[in-house]
Amino acid sequence: MEEADIVVIGAGSGGSAAAGRLSEDGKYSVAVIEAGGRNTGFRTLMPGAIAMQTPATNWGFETVPQPGLNGRRGYQPRGRGLGGSSAINAMLYIRGHPWDYDHWAALGCTGWAWEDVLPVFRRSEANARGADAFHGADGPLHVSDQSFVNPGTRAFIDAAASLQIPRNDDFNGPRQEGVGLYQVTQRGGERWTAARGYLAERPNLEVICEATVERILFEEGRIWGVAYTRDGTTRMIRARRAVVLAGGVFGTAQTLMLSGIGPGAHLAELGLPVRVARDEVGGNLQDHLDYVAAFETRGRAFLGRSLMGSLSGLGAMWRWFRSRSGVMTSPFAEGGAFLRSDPSLPAPDIQLHFLIAIVEDHGRAKVTAHGYSCHACVLRPESRGTVRLKSLDPRAAPLIDPRFLSDPRDLAALMHGTRMMYRILEQAPLADYGGKDRYPFDDDETLERLIRARADTIYHPVGTARMGSDADAVCDPHLRVRGVEGLYVADASVMPRLIGGNTNAPSIMIGERCADFVRADLR
Repeated sequence: MEEADIVVIGAGSGGSAAAGRLSEDGKYSVAVIEAGGRNTGFRTLMPGAIAMQTPATNWGFETVPQPGLNGRRGYQPRGRGLGGSSAINAMLYIRGHPWDYDHWAALGCTGWAWEDVLPVFRRSEANARGADAFHGADGPLHVSDQSFVNPGTRAFIDAAASLQIPRNDDFNGPRQEGVGLYQVTQRGGERWTAARGYLAERPNLEVICEATVERILFEEGRIWGVAYTRDGTTRMIRARRAVVLAGGVFGTAQTLMLSGIGPGAHLAELGLPVRVARDEVGGNLQDHLDYVAAFETRGRAFLGRSLMGSLSGLGAMWRWFRSRSGVMTSPFAEGGAFLRSDPSLPAPDIQLHFLIAIVEDHGRAKVTAHGYSCHACVLRPESRGTVRLKSLDPRAAPLIDPRFLSDPRDLAALMHGTRMMYRILEQAPLADYGGKDRYPFDDDETLERLIRARADTIYHPVGTARMGSDADAVCDPHLRVRGVEGLYVADASVMPRLIGGNTNAPSIMIGERCADFVRADLR
């Protein structure tokens, strides 16, 4: 039987950070089990290859039919392989608002206030701008300004500024509100995944790829190992000290339930013995629902499918291969804004992403027209969903039900946010491009119909193994799973509430903190 002091399940954003920190001083042997591959090809390294992912790098999950979205199945891309979703995302580095973390603390997550997490964000970061009160310069996660910016993105920022929306050159600085360019997790024109930052080659760190975890092994309330399959063979690895579960918001809940930790009635329906009854495992699912406006333009000021399939597009790729520069370093979602729909709110509740191309159905629809699009999402939705087992096969996708728009407040907020977005899109100098709206609306009835027909996730699910001080919480504030000694969770599953922004940076911070907690417990 294989052995390690600590076994980490999943090499995504949180898992990579936890494994990297736990192995860095050489005190513990650490084994990482990852379902995907090593993600070293150009589709990972090239920032502009976002739309070129394959099933080898993207799980490509779907939701169950969503009544709030006209019965449509939503798309849920999730990264597969080293780096997890940090290997396929748009690389935007956003931490959320300080209020989010203070709110976590108020909900019973002791030690998770802004003053507690800011030092961890700074510790993790290697910001190209250097260190200051909000940023670090020596961490493993490289963060930089964009090297290529489309003039249309600057026009979007100028249009917002004309409406007295303040310019903001650092959404992770003294204030989040305003409009500006996003910083990205890149270095030298290449994507910088969590795995690149944290999973250094060390004699005490073993990374096992192409391996599917079947269940967590524990007896008498104490963790002792992990069962997994690789190359068609079932294997076991003994964890002498701890297991850190970081399978992502869907995978973590699935693995817990397959191990007999979860809602008793649901497990019993599938014939699974209930070893630790935890009704909230797979519950509390929250996600950012997103509506996209799309505008066609003449000429080639913006990107289009015809460009990327042309000699010009091949030239852009060749430029990247040659010098790591040009449009293929773009995250495409180059600019954005954080807005308050009500000035009395403690933090912005609407986020915008401005893209230099028309994106339909998550980029899967073939749109030949050139143009731009803009996304609006409600940052703190009220709807709550679930993750449940579809079968006892760990390779089968779980049943994902975000229950989008099940709370009517979310529809009202998204409609408000969409109208705020359109005010910007209708202003010069962006309007000077003469964009033709592909989905115009004049009244609330039409807008609601468009939202129910077109809205979907912007890829920020959280909450399915929430932490808290109450007895119902899956994890305590030190990320220990209640009822199983030596088992921790280190991903966005533990978030009690969705933060106001993109979730990659917070997931890395969670992984860092989990490593701190494990080390403290093992002393």
